[in-house]
Parts: sequence; C-alpha cells; structure tokens
Amino acid sequence: QVQLVESGGGLVQAGGSLKLSCAVSGRTSSIYTMGWFRQAPGKERDSVAVISWTAGITDYADSVKGRFTISRDNAKNTVYLQMNSLAPEDTAVYYCAVGFAWTMERTGYAYWGQGTQVTVSS
Repeated sequence: QVQLVESGGGLVQAGGSLKLSCAVSGRTSSIYTMGWFRQAPGKERDSVAVISWTAGITDYADSVKGRFTISRDNAKNTVYLQMNSLAPEDTAVYYCAVGFAWTMERTGYAYWGQGTQVTVSS
C-alpha cells in the first residue's frame, strides 16, 4: 500500500505561480513513476506531468510544457509540481498518483491522493 497527501493548492491570479507537493508513504520501494493529473468540472482526469522515481526522467502534457516543472526529492519521499504562468484554464483539482510503469495514461496509476484545488482567476 502507498499513501499520498497533496498540498499547496489555492487561489492565484492569472500569470501567477503555485507549487504543489505530494508526500508519499508506505511501500515506496515499489514505485516506478509518479504523476500529476488534473480534473476540471465536467471533464475527464488528464495527465499533467510524470517523473520516474529513480532516474528522474520527466514528461509533460503539451498544454503545460514550458510552464510547469515536476521534480522529486527521494530523501523526503515527496514530489513537486511547480506551476508558473498560470491561466484560468489551469483551474482544476490536481491529483498526484503512483504508477508501476512508465506511462502518462491514467489507467497506469494505482494509488491516488485526495486532490488539491487550484483556482486561477482572470
């Protein structure tokens, strides 16, 4: 079992920045990939960014490339999502998740946090 707790969401004006954190506990030795996803009202949960737990390889959704940065601190068992140049369309509940293979597909992730709300005002 793996437990995840997100934090760092909030309300920010367009053009602003936020940094999300995801603390991971439990059987962390089995983790291969960590991912950030987001879900806006009435929409599906989409991938935002993923990072391999050991090598630190990253990948991003096209909509956030150049604005968002995913990183991890293995010593702290924490994954971060630095979000810059935020726009109203970034408004969503953001979730972190644990996967056991390299993928950006939601179905490849087995454990999920409770989510943190990010709201970007225009």
